[in-house]
Amino acid sequence: MRYLVRSLILLLVFCPCPASIADDYPARPVTMIVPFSAGGPGDVIARILGNAMSAILKQSIVIENVVGAGGTLGTNRVAKAAPDGYTLLLMHVGQATAPALYAKLPFDPVSDFAPIGLVTDVPMILVARPNFPAKDLGELVAHIRNAGDKITFGNVGLGSASQLCGLMFMSATETKLTPIYYKGGGPALNDVIAGHIDVYCDPATGPTPYIQSSTIKGYAITSKKRVATLPDVPTSIEAGVPAFDVTTWYGLYAPHGTPGPVVDHLVAALQAALRDPALISRFAELSMAPVEPERATPDALEAFLKSEIGKWGRIIKAAGIEPQ
Repeated sequence: MRYLVRSLILLLVFCPCPASIADDYPARPVTMIVPFSAGGPGDVIARILGNAMSAILKQSIVIENVVGAGGTLGTNRVAKAAPDGYTLLLMHVGQATAPALYAKLPFDPVSDFAPIGLVTDVPMILVARPNFPAKDLGELVAHIRNAGDKITFGNVGLGSASQLCGLMFMSATETKLTPIYYKGGGPALNDVIAGHIDVYCDPATGPTPYIQSSTIKGYAITSKKRVATLPDVPTSIEAGVPAFDVTTWYGLYAPHGTPGPVVDHLVAALQAALRDPALISRFAELSMAPVEPERATPDALEAFLKSEIGKWGRIIKAAGIEPQ
């Protein structure tokens, strides 16, 4: 009995209980991995979110861009990281498309992560170089059909939001575009601005200020209604292509095995950050909004991710794309 009591005392003293973990976390800066290049939509969202969450957590959140393989390099970095809450992942819909696009993923998009919650659901915008001759989406589609496959289309690679948007656009309009591949959204958008590529489909985060300044042309946004920041850009339905319907959602994850109290702490910080007026205002400037509180939870993200894996698996298979 005395040995048992002593063992229990030692266990309580030396084994960190959930309360102490939650109380001590975070004791140092947190790294948020973004599997996209600096300046792209995911990077912009991460920095806005990181600023808001760092103020709540009372620790800095360091954004690290780990680019390559359609976002799977950065995602794998988090899957293999220590499950202590100090390495997080901000990943978009590519988390759901990876199983259909890659034959041998080094991670499982569901079981290797502890979901924290959805962050935002960003509409896509189809844009073109500033001197593209078409004045609206109808003329753009006609121009593409007349040119055959000579029109170039910016693409950030396998599983990227731009690739998925391109697949949806070509399917909806029965057209064919020649893809030009980039390592990130920032470089692709820069080449649209410079006129090096013809068209590009990007989350609204990136092109909004350039459309506002008439630096590039905006043809359609894939939201249900027009956004206040781009009142002159019609929805895909208004533009006459209702089947062009795709958005880019972003979720926040920790590695599988992250202690429950730490996940709870991060969920609370995420939800508080998404209520921050500064974040809401900054998101609005970029034609997006935070998700509703009930979607910024582990259960909501996990259920949504599983449903999206099924949906995109069917779309990618129908497009005839074989896993690489």
